[in-house]
Amino acid sequence: MKEELNILIEAEYPLIYLVTSEEERSEQAISALAQTKPQHKLFVWSVTHGITEYGKSRNVTQHNTVSPEAAIEWVIRQRDPNTGSGIYIFKDLHPFIDSPPVTRWLRDAIASFKGTNKTIILMSPVQNVPIELEKEVVVLDFPLPDMKELNQVLSRQLECTKNRRISTDTREKLLKAALGLTKDEAKKVYRKAQVTAGRLTEKEVNIVLSEKKQLIRRNGILEYIEEDETINAVGGLEELKHWLRQRSNAFTERAREYGLPQPKGMLILGIPGCGKSLIAKTTSRLWSLPLLRLDMGRVYDGSMVGRSEANLRNALRTAESISPAILFIDELDKAFAGSTGSADSDGGTSSRIFGSFLTWMQEKISPVFVMATANRVERLPGEFLRKGRFDEIFFVDLPNKEERQDIFKIHLIKRRRDIERFDLEQLSNISDGFSGAEVEQAIIAAMYEAFAQDREFTQLDIIAAIKSTLPLSKTMTEQVTALRDWARQRARPAASSVAEYQRLEF
Repeated sequence: MKEELNILIEAEYPLIYLVTSEEERSEQAISALAQTKPQHKLFVWSVTHGITEYGKSRNVTQHNTVSPEAAIEWVIRQRDPNTGSGIYIFKDLHPFIDSPPVTRWLRDAIASFKGTNKTIILMSPVQNVPIELEKEVVVLDFPLPDMKELNQVLSRQLECTKNRRISTDTREKLLKAALGLTKDEAKKVYRKAQVTAGRLTEKEVNIVLSEKKQLIRRNGILEYIEEDETINAVGGLEELKHWLRQRSNAFTERAREYGLPQPKGMLILGIPGCGKSLIAKTTSRLWSLPLLRLDMGRVYDGSMVGRSEANLRNALRTAESISPAILFIDELDKAFAGSTGSADSDGGTSSRIFGSFLTWMQEKISPVFVMATANRVERLPGEFLRKGRFDEIFFVDLPNKEERQDIFKIHLIKRRRDIERFDLEQLSNISDGFSGAEVEQAIIAAMYEAFAQDREFTQLDIIAAIKSTLPLSKTMTEQVTALRDWARQRARPAASSVAEYQRLEF
């Protein structure tokens, strides 16, 4: 980014929009660029102090430059060789930029800057570019600190402690844990770990990771999910589990050295209640990666034009900043249903968000693995289903007899240590057509019945609960049949028995 910024200034680009929340670090980077150009002076504007020369006392301000209009006018008027050519940073102009006078002054400034070596840099954590300036401005994202910069922060913190020497492995884990934090956030969390434990060791990595959880919470659109269950808590789906286990080390440097590309993502289609969401959540523990849930309902915000698109960009930027990570989107069919015809209902907001998300999935180079689930495949836009968008599309069908037996065993073991008194084969036989969620609810219903009678629940209680339940496969037979017919030729079966049969058939 610094090289790109340097090129834009050299090429006399008049207006640059720098999106960042790290003012001090950004100013230092721009100051370093200005020092390489003796004819360029650096000035900074804020609504509290007006225009001041960078590095000088804030009391030495240019008179009457507190208002944005007056400040831009002052920049235009500069003809002196010492101040005429320069870089002018405007901090947090976004609340004023939609004002007609401010927009007009910026356009006047752009027109007057030709041949003057002047550049205005709008620095803000919020990207807000008026339509009038879209053709004139260049938008750049100031990147978060990399491992090299974080290493400097960690080294300075270690110099203030008694344990100045730590192992290379511990240092790498502490640095990777802080990736995605700003420089100030990294300083604070290393100090927090130092104060909490008295020293910085590998055990303090969790303290550093806790700051990332705060980062997600502050975002408001992403949710940090911590799943206690392992992938063994999912009954059946052995083909899908095998695929995930094969890629458990896919984000390591060893995989890059081997020549493997980073996995993009997977789409899990299937009947409701068959473990799609659970398999997504347990993958985070299998891969030892943070799991971030993207709530598309929180993305949409009609309070301001462009706000929804900005919400999505911020959420994806946050996910990239703490990568490698898993981005989980539950019920994708509901999130993007009707996006192709949204012009009549929401002014095209859904279509623009859908397009932005597809573009990000196609072009992203950061190790963010997208795990999406869907129940109604006919509602998904065709662009999602084309080859190359996801690494694989799996279909999760209703569990077969053996898988239902495993599911009964898993849920009974969760609730009772001794399950030998239950005939799992009989329970599996009479629950034909039940999903995993319906099996669990049958056990819970049996427990409530026995609890109300102040006794232990039995095999007969579970059988009675099963008999009184009409499964979804019977109430929505047409939908289940249509989904199976679609998936037979277009998706990979998640159950090993079906996958093996298809391979033999082929």
